[in-house]
Amino acid sequence: MKILNFGSLNLDFVYRVDHFVQPGETLHPLAMGVSCGGKGLNQSIAIARAGCEVFHAGRIGPDGSRLLDQLKEAGVDVHLVETVETKTGHAIIQVDSKGQNAILLFGGANRVIVKGYVDRTLKGFRKGDWLVLQNEISEVAYLIQKASDKGMKVFFNASPADAALVQYPLHLVHTLLVNEIEGAVLAGSDDPGRIVDVLIAQGYGKEVVLTLGKRGVLYGDGTRKFRYKIFSVPVIDSTGAGDTFTGFYLAGLARGLDTDTCLLYATAAAAICVTRSGAAASIPNWDETAAFLNSGALPASNGNA
Repeated sequence: MKILNFGSLNLDFVYRVDHFVQPGETLHPLAMGVSCGGKGLNQSIAIARAGCEVFHAGRIGPDGSRLLDQLKEAGVDVHLVETVETKTGHAIIQVDSKGQNAILLFGGANRVIVKGYVDRTLKGFRKGDWLVLQNEISEVAYLIQKASDKGMKVFFNASPADAALVQYPLHLVHTLLVNEIEGAVLAGSDDPGRIVDVLIAQGYGKEVVLTLGKRGVLYGDGTRKFRYKIFSVPVIDSTGAGDTFTGFYLAGLARGLDTDTCLLYATAAAAICVTRSGAAASIPNWDETAAFLNSGALPASNGNA
């Protein structure tokens, strides 16, 4: 079984601020840095650092070589990534004094994914292989359909949310991972329990993983539904935490672990991530996460939803 992540590749321009800039306000940041990011890149790195082989596909511009270097350093196979003339995607990220972030995203090369490129890429994969997707690139619906036609298992992190989400063939998705905002867009409700129930009833994934920020994670698969709490750690920067969670959850599944253990490791890895600055640079590896769990930190607890 091979894992293909067809995902975004961004340069992150990160500004540390006391508070998010308000309409009409000019704000001088406390610090500024440029790092590698994009939900696709972050999740590929998380999967690789969690000990699984992953192939990354996506597009960058002439200014995106450092993104390939970051992926290679983490052990991600990048031979499927293409360089085009369009400027590399980038994000402008504000991180406030509480570690929360606000993001302005420019798609760039991520938005010039075309059907021909999808077809060329999927030729190297077959029935039983996995496709990991987010909603930061073009041709997501086509990717879901073509991968499903090949018998691949599709894992979709429906982020960021937009109007196109409800038009995707989500009945072909095996695992749907969403936060409260994305879940509300798809389910038409802001009640977490109802979101999971509605998404399962609509066939939007055989299993749904709903992340709830400080309130933890809600899981449902039509047979059972339960909540996981998060770890209590000092938050420095929440950027990349959701992607770390997703990558470790999928890696746990690829390792053959049960759902509870996958959620445990994913939650722990995300907790480590938020104690550090940056996105890709803050993602731990599997052994580090195991050590965190064995260090006396209270494990994420589960119970009835």
